Order: sequence, then structure tokens, then C-alpha cells
Amino acid sequence: MSTPLLDTIATPDDLRALPESQLRQVADELRTETISAVSVTGGHLGAGLGVVELTVALHYVFDTPRDRVIWDVGHQAYPHKILTGRRDRIRTLRQAGGLSGFTKRSESEYDPFGAAHSSTSISAGLGMAVARDLDGRKNNVVAVIGDGAMSAGMAYEAMNNAGAMHSRLIVILNDNDMSIAPPTGAMSSYLARLVSGGTYRSLRETAKQLAKKLPKFIYEKAARAEEYARGFWTGGTMFEELGFYYVGPIDGHNLDHLLPILKNVRDSQTGPILVHVVTQKGKGYAPAEAAADKYHGVVSFDVVTGTQAKAKANAPAYTKVFGESLIKEAAKDDKIVGITAAMPTGTGIDQFSKEFPTRTFDVGIAEQHAVTFAAGMATEGYKPFCAIYSTFLQRGYDQLVHDVALQNLPVRFAIDRAGLVGADGATHAGSFDIAYLGCLPNMVVMAAADEAELVHMVATAAAYNDGPIAFRYPRGEGVGVDMPDHGVPLPIGKGRILREGNRIAILSLGTRLAEALVAAEDLEARGLSTTVADARFAKPLDEEMILRLARNHEVLITVEEGSVGGFGSYVLNLLADRGALDQGTLKVRSLVLPDAYLDHDKPERLYGKAGLDAAGIVAKVFEALGRETPHQARA
Repeated sequence: MSTPLLDTIATPDDLRALPESQLRQVADELRTETISAVSVTGGHLGAGLGVVELTVALHYVFDTPRDRVIWDVGHQAYPHKILTGRRDRIRTLRQAGGLSGFTKRSESEYDPFGAAHSSTSISAGLGMAVARDLDGRKNNVVAVIGDGAMSAGMAYEAMNNAGAMHSRLIVILNDNDMSIAPPTGAMSSYLARLVSGGTYRSLRETAKQLAKKLPKFIYEKAARAEEYARGFWTGGTMFEELGFYYVGPIDGHNLDHLLPILKNVRDSQTGPILVHVVTQKGKGYAPAEAAADKYHGVVSFDVVTGTQAKAKANAPAYTKVFGESLIKEAAKDDKIVGITAAMPTGTGIDQFSKEFPTRTFDVGIAEQHAVTFAAGMATEGYKPFCAIYSTFLQRGYDQLVHDVALQNLPVRFAIDRAGLVGADGATHAGSFDIAYLGCLPNMVVMAAADEAELVHMVATAAAYNDGPIAFRYPRGEGVGVDMPDHGVPLPIGKGRILREGNRIAILSLGTRLAEALVAAEDLEARGLSTTVADARFAKPLDEEMILRLARNHEVLITVEEGSVGGFGSYVLNLLADRGALDQGTLKVRSLVLPDAYLDHDKPERLYGKAGLDAAGIVAKVFEALGRETPHQARA
């Protein structure tokens, strides 16, 4: 039996040594390897399967890594990782110490830019292209943008700039969702090869030079006529208006079409070019092709059947609880609407949309627009719930400040994926929202300690009309508490005491509360009477409760699933401002996430390393008391 071709490829140099006739076999083996690897690790599958042929063609035609190829969004890049020296580690994807699920500069020289948040590739690519030109280098820069990333305004901002600068940049639009213009077989391929070739472009440039000698109004009409004539046959007029030379659409799974066109654009010395490639998400794997989401994100699965492993749920997922709670509130109030930025399933808005389709708005990968769109609805008396991951809401921060908080508009922010997210790693961790929201005047910030509290916080947000309000909750399951039949609005800025003690006070914000209660049991067993409080609100603080804890305890520990500068900082500021630290008898410590970007791992392990589990809380108490830390907190 002959050796699989993929086994002979350690780097793209090995791929480029093969004859073109063998690339189809390489692509087939690469697709099989991708499916096999993700079946073990889980991760993003559909998008990668859609770019197998494109990945092979790009590394065959371009001199990577000298030529820069940027994958946007980076979860398309699993096949790319296999071809670029990482096949031996591909089954460590998203595992502790393993490969990232996205492109990552520190991981490989073949990853020139990290693109875990979408729609950044054209801006980054243009920066690389301009730097190349300033250095007098000749390498190519290719931005592969797809999987919805072209719905973001940033992509068009970059294209507008690139077109105006006339920089030599190649953008490949991986159109795998809704084709702008589907390829129509041999004629489409022929036209794409024709207009991307040097002969056509040379004739076009000659014609331009001749036309420039004509009166201005005739020249302008001739140029427009040529552009629209080409647009009639090939599409892409919008991209031409932005200053890009458009080529396509092309069947992204046909190497006979891809290779000559990519060679033509590689050898072009003109300005920015956009190559429109149409692919099928999940291509080549029947279960993915048949699935509604094309297996966009999966857990481990059986390769033969496509059946995904199902973890036994001990409690409802926070995202599901939010979706169901929002439905109940919306049933009572027809002014409630749901808004998401291309993440309906990830945020629970998909549940809401089934009940209230006309009150659901998915604006695409456009968080800036989502926030201001919500602000506009709020001015007209509606109650928008803008459901966005913590890490993605960062992209709409100016809109949060200027369009919502400054105008004190009652937009409700449902912040999913708060805290650490596990396998998605640092790019998707919700580390900063407490700090970046809490510093804004007019903003109310809540954090759910468990799934029942989340129900009440949805009701609180629905009832609150005095300005913007946000509530955060993590990825994954709740803690298994009894669930209320309906939400009850909470008093704004009021926390709760769950157990009373007289020496140690643990003040928790968010879902570390369960660990705080375990730590309290351990401390009690060691002779340290412990109070546990759930702050509920990072802003406004429950000043009365916090000052009472400070007066009546020797040690006060704040605990949060967020960065420095958040809840703990607000508490310290309050205590200092009210003179609670003046006597020097109170020992205050803040437990926060480390001042570092944490790589992917299981959340419980990450929280343990950060000292945000029960053992870490107990250790911090003993440190504050100046006593030797016990070896292990009791479960």
C-alpha cells in the first residue's frame, strides 16, 4: 500500500514539490485528517472543511511563510495548521498545553496574525502590505476572510482605505454562507481566469492610458462602462467601487479553477484584488453537510455517524436560562426585543426568536452597530436586550460610552461568557467587562451567582428604565439550585448575606459564590467563623452591607471572575473613601484573575491556578492572617 501523500508533507515546501496532479489526493487526505482530529478534540469543524481545497491551493501557489496568509476568522485554519508543521499536535487542539483553536503568532511563523475575533484580516493585511512597500520587499499578503466576517463594518473600512491607497493586497472572500453571486460552472471559471490574467489586465491598462488622452467626460464614461460591463458578467461591482479589482465568483472546491486564478493574482503587480471564492461549509462530510449549522462548533463525535458526545447535564445551562427567562418577560411586555451580533445560538436569542420572530434582530458580526441600534430602539420606548459575549462587547465600547451611557438610555446588556471560557482561550475569555462597564457613569452592573439569580436579574433588567443595565453570567451549566417559577426584580444595588460569622468575611460577585461557601465551611472547621455575602451588584455597590462587613470582621476577601480594576477595586475605593481602613485593623484582600492572558484549559483548572477556587480563598485568608497556609481546603 502506498504511503499517504499527507505523510510526506511536513511543511508547505514539501507540498510545493508535488505535481499539481496529486493535489486532489492531498486535499482528500487533509479533509479526512481534519475530521478525525476534531472528532477527538471537538472544536470548529464546518468552516475548516469548507476551505480544504483553498488551503491546499494557497500554500501551493504562494511562498508561505514569506508570503503572508491571514485566516479570518481563525477557526477556519485547522487544515492550515496540519499543513504547516503542526499535524503531530493537531489532536491537542484546544486542550491544555496544546494548539490554539485559532491562528496564533506565538504558535507558528505560518500564523502572521491572530484572528479569533472576526473581520480584522484586511486591516492587518493592509498594514503588512504597506510595511512591505516601505521596506522595498516584494512578498505577497493574502487575507482570507469568510464565515460571516464580511458582515462587519471594519472589513469595509479597511477595503475603502486599501482601495484609496492602491496598495498591492490580495483579499480572498470565502463566501460559504449566502453567495453574493454563485459560480455558474465553466463560463464563470473561464471569465475569472480571463480577467485575472496578465493579458487582459495589460490590455485594460493600455486602454486606460489611451482613454486618458480623451476629454475628461468621455474618459470617465468609458471607465464606468468597462467596470459595469465586467460587473455584469462577473459581479463584484460593489468591490470595484471600493477600489478593488474583482475576480470571481470561483468554485472554491475545484482545484483546476483555483490554481490558475491564484497564480494570476499572485503575479499581478496592480493594486488591491478581491478573489470571490464560493465554498460549502462542512464540505465532504455528510453529517456536517446535512446539519443546519454545518457542524460549526462541535464536541467530540463519532466519525462514522457524526453523533456528538453528550455530557450529562446536572443543571441547566446559563445561556438557556437567560433565553427562557427573556421569553417569559417578553410575554408580559411587548416592548421587549432581543438583539444579537451573529451569535443567536451562543447567546440564547435563538430560543427567543422562535417565540417572537418579529422582535428578534441578528445584525451580523457588527457589535458596534448592535449597541447603537439598541440605543436607537431605546429612544423610542422599546426595551432592547442586547445579548453579546463579554469578549465581543469590547468591540462596541465607544458605542457603549457615547451612544448608551452618556445619553443614559435603558439598553439591557446580557453578557454571556463572563469569566474564563475553557477551550476557546484568552481571545474569548470574559475577563474585563466588570472593569470596563463599572467605570461608566449611569451604568448598573450585576453578576449572577447561580442560575436562579440569573432569572431574577433578567426580570430586574426588564423592569429597570432609569438607564443602561448589564448582567453577566458564565458559559456552561448552573450549580443545580432550585429554580423559581418566575423572576422577581431585585432592589438595585443591594446584596445578600448567605451565612453569618464574626471573624472572616468573603464578599463574592458572580458564580465564585459556590466556591466561597465551600471555603467558608473549611474555614469554620479550622476555627475561623466566616460570613459569606453575595454582592449581586458591582455597581452600584451595597455600601451599607460592605461597610458593616468591614466593621465586624478581621479579614475581608473580595472574589470575582474578572480582571484587576473591577469589583475588588470598587470595594477598596469605598472602604478608603469612608475611612474604614484608617485604623489599620481590617485586613482586605482582592481575589481577581491574573494580570495575564490565560491559555485554553478546563475552566476549573484555570480558576484553581488563579486562586479563585475554595482552596485559593482559604489560602488568601491565611495569608492575610499571617498564618501558614493549609495544604488543602476541605471539599
